[in-house]
Amino acid sequence: MPFKARPKQREVLKYSGGKMGVSAVPGSGKTVTLSALAAKLVAGSSLEDDQEVLIVTLVNSAVDNFAAQVAGFLAERRLLPHLGYRVRTLHGLAHDVVRERPGLVGLSDDFQIVDEREAGRILQTAAEAWLNGHPDLLNDFLAADLDDRQEQWVRRDHWPELVRNVAYSLIRQAKDWQLSPVELHDHLDEAPQALPLAEMGWAIYADYQRALAYRGAVDFDDLIRLALEALQLDDELLERLRHKWPYVLEDEAQDSSRLQQEILALLAGTGSPANSEGSGNWVRVGDPNQAIYETFTTASPEHLREFLKRRDVEGRELPNSGRSTQSIIDLANYLIDWTERKHPVEAVRGALTPPYIEPTPPGDPQPNPLDDSGQVHVVGKKFTPQEEIRAVADSIARWLPDHEGQTVAVLVPRNRRGFQVVNELKRREVEYVELLRSTRTTRETAGALGNVINYLADPVSSTKLARVYRVWRRDDRENSEMEERLTAVADALRRCDRVEDFLWPRLGRDWMEAIRLSDEFLGMREHLEEFRGLVRRWQEATLLPIDQLILTLAQDLFEEPADLAIAHKLAVVLERVAERHPDWRLPELTEELAVIARNERRFLGLGDEDTRFDPERHKGKVVVATVHKAKGLEWDRVYLMSVNNYNFPAGLPHDSYISEKWFVRDSLNLQAEGLAQLRAAVGQPEGAPQDRSSHYEESAATQQARLDYAAERMRLLYVGITRAKRDLIMTWNSGRRGDQQPAVPFIALETFWEKRKVVRR
Repeated sequence: MPFKARPKQREVLKYSGGKMGVSAVPGSGKTVTLSALAAKLVAGSSLEDDQEVLIVTLVNSAVDNFAAQVAGFLAERRLLPHLGYRVRTLHGLAHDVVRERPGLVGLSDDFQIVDEREAGRILQTAAEAWLNGHPDLLNDFLAADLDDRQEQWVRRDHWPELVRNVAYSLIRQAKDWQLSPVELHDHLDEAPQALPLAEMGWAIYADYQRALAYRGAVDFDDLIRLALEALQLDDELLERLRHKWPYVLEDEAQDSSRLQQEILALLAGTGSPANSEGSGNWVRVGDPNQAIYETFTTASPEHLREFLKRRDVEGRELPNSGRSTQSIIDLANYLIDWTERKHPVEAVRGALTPPYIEPTPPGDPQPNPLDDSGQVHVVGKKFTPQEEIRAVADSIARWLPDHEGQTVAVLVPRNRRGFQVVNELKRREVEYVELLRSTRTTRETAGALGNVINYLADPVSSTKLARVYRVWRRDDRENSEMEERLTAVADALRRCDRVEDFLWPRLGRDWMEAIRLSDEFLGMREHLEEFRGLVRRWQEATLLPIDQLILTLAQDLFEEPADLAIAHKLAVVLERVAERHPDWRLPELTEELAVIARNERRFLGLGDEDTRFDPERHKGKVVVATVHKAKGLEWDRVYLMSVNNYNFPAGLPHDSYISEKWFVRDSLNLQAEGLAQLRAAVGQPEGAPQDRSSHYEESAATQQARLDYAAERMRLLYVGITRAKRDLIMTWNSGRRGDQQPAVPFIALETFWEKRKVVRR
């Protein structure tokens, strides 16, 4: 359908130059509007042959979406697509800048960029080294009531991860403030008070950066920091890039960091974001109410809010949304109003602010769905976690048969909860699609391949051979009759003293004797003969490159196209890993697959995460997603689960917080305390939000972190509500220990909705 701009969208499209800030509500068509504006500027702004309109967005999937939409608008104008504009994520843009002159920022021409997995491995090594060298330095932060057994358990299983997370937060913040380890050390030397967490962060930061330098590499945060440094150091480079990109259009500006803002301000020729110098062309589009990535990142919606208030910025709004029914719009708008006026914690009242969502005007090509207030349910009933899953699954089972042409999603606050929902849907044989940290299919495919390769790396292990057998027969696990036989065979394989006698017996020896299988299962000889043939073939295939080995295994293990497609992608990933690490053998490559199977690394699965996920492609199937993953998407029917005071705390004393660990004294949030110590050592760099004291006082940062987190979770709840087009069902549960309560905003929404239903009667 051709794009027909609404009146408010037309106001944005009138832009011809200068600074403009656009506040866009959910479903307002900001992406298509920004794409149409880019095409207009390409077509009508007399760009020179070497100039482009630069579009910067948040994630890779949005890059493809923007590029396709701009190309479509240009084709309508009979212009060549893919000319006159460039779409980049911030990391992609930073890479473009640094590649112009790597030597300027101390990098070689062939510098490498480590991915999240490799960076995490390096950081973990640095954190463990620090812990080994300072085993008692953080004793003061342990809870006093831990017994000896608990303390040993915490030190072994929990302390390393917490130290790593604290260090990671400090390192990211230091890089956002453009502080090297040496500069940070100088600040700490001058600090008037003891700052043990910041000292720890500095030591791990220094080791981490040395490890990167040894590899001739940078991480993603370095890339952004060095891009800004290059622009600040080289006036000629800056002027050349300003000429190349005379217009800068920024999407999802509510999630920008200080460094992102500084880079784009320089490229747009507007001077520093903190002042009004310069008159460059910079359009920033976003929604502060959808800023949901702030916790322990360097992003902040305050950057966009301050930009929108500036006198030299032309302010625009996109308040019209055709996504949802009026009832769902009313619920979302009430959440904004209640937050601003009635939230019990005054410091959280700024979490959500107008503009309110308005329906589309008459004659709009995307009219709002017909309203039916009976399709909104804020369910106040108390569920246990398992009862809530069963209730949602029961509801889906009743609804789905009559609505196979519609879309439906279950939105959860955390991946683990999503996995539990998926297990229930699978048990009921309900078709589902995962939009979680990694899909169940990806995890199981990676796990199956990983178990086989793990055995091939240690082919004399009977335990690993038994595990391979269970992988081979995994589809028979649901069959109770087969399960007894499979268990017996697996146990026999596990007891095998010499695996080679089973697989490669000497002449005249019966391979069945090697596993001593009970007489009642001797009829499985043919079945085991097939298994032996496969394992022998796989052993011979270990001479192949890793990608070919993966594909060989996949042909024997999988039949479903989805499994085979994921195996192909895994083969490509491991081929690249092997190229980067030519000394790696099967044990190291097995570990890489295990990482994917355990969800420790974001793995791009079957394309839905590589490109923009389209709910319309999955009608009649249940999409299970975190609320974070659902941002930017919409479904006819949405179940919003687990809205309790743990997942959506309000900042009240009885709420609990995921970052406050049970084994840390006084409920201290060590990540927040570490950042506060860093701030105390460094002060507030120019351009950073001036809302924190530079003097460190223990626990103050923990209290502030509660408020910040509560505000972010209010916005996350708003995002969840606004994913629904026609039907919305909200539920809560009492948590694992049974002591959780419905979230305070949930109670407010339930009260509002019950009163509204009474009035409408």
